[in-house]
Amino acid sequence: MFNFTLILPELFVLCMVCVVMLVDLFVEQRQQVLTYALTQLTLVGAAILTLCIYCIPTTANFSGLTVHDHLGSVLKLAIYITSFFVFLYSRNYFRQQNMGKGEPYLLGLCSILGMMVLVSAHNFLTLYLGLELMSLPIYALTALQRDKEQALEAAIKYFILGALASALLLYGLSMIYGASGSLDITQVANVIGANSTQHPLIFVFGLVFVVAGLAFKIGLVPFHMWLPDVYTGAPNAATLFLAVAPKVAVIGMTIRLLVECLPGLQVQWQELLIVISVLSMILGNFVAIVQTNIKRMLAYSTIAHGGYILLGFIAGTAAGYSAALFYTLAYAIMSLGAFGIITLLSKQGFDVETIEDLQGLNDRNPWLAFMMMLLLFSMAGLPPTIGFFAKLSLIEALVSTHFVWLACIAMLVAVIGVYYYLRVIKVMYFDKPLDNKPFSLAWDAKMAITINGLAILYFGIFPGALITLCQQLFWSGTMLN
Repeated sequence: MFNFTLILPELFVLCMVCVVMLVDLFVEQRQQVLTYALTQLTLVGAAILTLCIYCIPTTANFSGLTVHDHLGSVLKLAIYITSFFVFLYSRNYFRQQNMGKGEPYLLGLCSILGMMVLVSAHNFLTLYLGLELMSLPIYALTALQRDKEQALEAAIKYFILGALASALLLYGLSMIYGASGSLDITQVANVIGANSTQHPLIFVFGLVFVVAGLAFKIGLVPFHMWLPDVYTGAPNAATLFLAVAPKVAVIGMTIRLLVECLPGLQVQWQELLIVISVLSMILGNFVAIVQTNIKRMLAYSTIAHGGYILLGFIAGTAAGYSAALFYTLAYAIMSLGAFGIITLLSKQGFDVETIEDLQGLNDRNPWLAFMMMLLLFSMAGLPPTIGFFAKLSLIEALVSTHFVWLACIAMLVAVIGVYYYLRVIKVMYFDKPLDNKPFSLAWDAKMAITINGLAILYFGIFPGALITLCQQLFWSGTMLN
């Protein structure tokens, strides 16, 4: 079946990438706003097209290479919205740091196109194609400040380890293909399900490599070594982009592989994820305590949050999967705001790097300090923020599946993690500022960070709609079986 209507968002983004590229050739540096406007228009148009085809029933397309379902549509909408805010937060940063006219926007759109392919993939080929199309532009975006050795080092490290992760994932998928004789996710699941009593060793062997590749891409222990270094070395705007939308896409890929493709191996991948999740939560929170670099601290926090997301997969139920998706969307909102504020505070010749750079932020801009406090409270899992309900939903899913001991570990480690978030709040409110000059924001950036921060409160006080949406994706059978 070849239905081009179902891939209209991807076709639109692809065409707009070409348009933005051509327009950027003929505009001057001071007209960079045109490239920025076209980029944001692309995201708005893609969102409208995705909403227009949202109600179409779950359908396999292009002979099973892609699938249109509600899960893919929700993940795409999350990618559009977060990327829209990323570009809004980063516009002045790109201009002040001389990171080119349209290169950051073009690289971002190309990566977003890869994410769209990735979350709609229903075949190993399209899944790997989407993953590489997402990753390659981010490598270039990380190295866009060519005059900074730290950025180049981060890009090279990210490229080498990212290639290793892709190789591990591809090797695992090739073994599963060899044992099942199919690249289609549904057919592989059927083959494994038909031999539910005894699986060939090659399936389990391939599963180990697949989980290792996924853990690399998410940044989980023991495959986390790249994440703190890349977050620290990359330009703040590149770190902002890397920390948000790609995480949503990779979790979507994890759902496609583990939940849709390999449910027959749930016992095996459940055991692997338990070890990875516990190590990630413990190491991420404990190592973050001793960090003085704000981006490095948030990087280790990301590792811990990735461990929490895995708890939903470990539960192995529809409630657990929906809780993992809810936590992913909550983390995207939290990470978007936190790294967004760091990017907004950076200016020409100066990047916010250390926690001390936030000293006395309340004296310079009380509203920005308040928004940062809300975001940090949510990351710590304190009520009434979305982070509290995200952790609570995961704990409930674990308890309902008798993983009480794992729920206890998650709660204890979360209490430990509160410390380093409160330390940043203490620096913002009780330490004297290094620069007494008031800090002001452009009206659009101020409005965006306000919406971002208030979303933390709104979905914390009224989480029902978002939770229900996530539950419907797994309870109503919207995914292709």
